[in-house]
Amino acid sequence: MLKRKVFGQRIEPACAHCEHGSFTSDQKSVLCRKKGIVSPGYSCRKYVYAPLKRVPMGVNPQLPDFSPEDFEL
Repeated sequence: MLKRKVFGQRIEPACAHCEHGSFTSDQKSVLCRKKGIVSPGYSCRKYVYAPLKRVPMGVNPQLPDFSPEDFEL
């Protein structure tokens, strides 16, 4: 049986969703346990994919604006 990937078949390695990295407080760099401070797009040999750190694109759909008249009978 084939395993289905959660976020697609091909995921580019990036420290933004690596097991060893965590974002800094300003969300512009990643603190890596192996390499120190790196950019979110960087990846090294120690890269380990962490699916829970990845944020899928297009998660927040725009809902229409409702008025009070829409809820009247």
